[in-house]
Amino acid sequence: MSRIHDMGGRLGTGPVDPQDGYAFGEAKDWHKRALALNVACGFLGQWNIDASRHARELLDPKDYMSFSYYEKWMGGLADLMVEHGVVTGEELASGQAAGVSPIAEKAAKPEMVEAVLMNGSPYTREADAPKFTVGTKVKTRRITRNVAVPDGHTRLPAYAAGAVGEVVLQHGAHVFPDSNAHFKGEAAEPLYAVQFSAQELWGGEADPRDEVVLDLWQSYLEPAQ
Repeated sequence: MSRIHDMGGRLGTGPVDPQDGYAFGEAKDWHKRALALNVACGFLGQWNIDASRHARELLDPKDYMSFSYYEKWMGGLADLMVEHGVVTGEELASGQAAGVSPIAEKAAKPEMVEAVLMNGSPYTREADAPKFTVGTKVKTRRITRNVAVPDGHTRLPAYAAGAVGEVVLQHGAHVFPDSNAHFKGEAAEPLYAVQFSAQELWGGEADPRDEVVLDLWQSYLEPAQ
């Protein structure tokens, strides 16, 4: 079973409009503040990017479907802050701190922000040699859920379950989200770009000219027979 957020490839959600014209610069002011607050809280070092994604996935389905994009970000952030003791539920509700936080010294300083954002947070790591080479036919795992953590985070979408594709690029080894999101270690493994035909994913009614390329970790894949 997939959660409500795993919406890729579902019927009934309407067409994708690649010309919707939306740009971040046109966003409402609070959208910018929401993004800035999420980035600022990341400096506190209490969670990682995979955990933050998982927090948004855990929103109540009614909230997930009714919230706008940045409302989802703020909902997930609020849950993370309480779960990890950054604030209490009472402080969050009142908007007032009960005292000085023990992690206050970790707060981002204005002069730090630009350099940190420009450098980014590379998730490349050392790991065992990749099992698959460019041109190899592979098949995705039929079970797309996190197989190590019940109800856990994963980056394998449900619409690609059991599909056969071709490795078109090796990305090297990267932190494994299914483990990292739950603070069970980075568990780095090889990451591949895998190309699928649209008809392989959605059947004969899909346009034979279309294809989808997914970045998939090695444990999501097996050799195609």
